[in-house]
Amino acid sequence: MKRILPILAIVFILVIAGVFYYRYYFVFGEGVKAGTMNYFVKKGNIFKTYEGRLIQTGIRSQTQGNIQSNEFMFSVVDEKVADKLNHSAGAMLDLHYKEYKHTLPWRGVSVFVVDSVMSATPVTSVAP
Repeated sequence: MKRILPILAIVFILVIAGVFYYRYYFVFGEGVKAGTMNYFVKKGNIFKTYEGRLIQTGIRSQTQGNIQSNEFMFSVVDEKVADKLNHSAGAMLDLHYKEYKHTLPWRGVSVFVVDSVMSATPVTSVAP
């Protein structure tokens, strides 16, 4: 009995640690999204995080007669990536992201965390 209790405690701690890792640190998916930066802000009450929105080309219609653009909402942890995005307002961007199962307050409000800007093409206006 003296040996079973410590073994059960260790197994319980390992299971809790594994569940915590899977929910908050396991990378569920990753990929690239392309579009035009809509906004990018640093906000938060306790944890200041970078949050942004990318408008993707194309439209979607979930109900007949209702058309809206595709939006990709994301968070950024890396200060260098955030600085690059701050200087890319209105640019066409290719963003590499990682998708997690759940959010953490210091990582942002989105499960999508952008970790690099693959390319940024300034949008030029077309003269009539």
